[in-house]
Amino acid sequence: MKKKSILKEVQIDRIIEMAWEDRTPFDAIATQFDLKEQEVITLMRKNLKPSSFKLWRARVQGRKTKHLNKRGEEVQTFKCSRQRNISNNKISKR
Repeated sequence: MKKKSILKEVQIDRIIEMAWEDRTPFDAIATQFDLKEQEVITLMRKNLKPSSFKLWRARVQGRKTKHLNKRGEEVQTFKCSRQRNISNNKISKR
């Protein structure tokens, strides 16, 4: 993954945090960091312990909230109520 080499450590940490969040879809990560779902999976595989990666994959696989086109209409946003406190998130500053 060539994009990872240009990501700063703080950005990688934020991507990992967003990927673990249940209500943050891969589309939000793509919007903010220009990474496709498969690239996020690769990044997670490289930056997590194998056991943590397996837990994460089991958690997000098939999860409706991680994919905008699978979400119900009741989910209007991917922003958590606590997300405005996160300084590295461009979306929270809108």
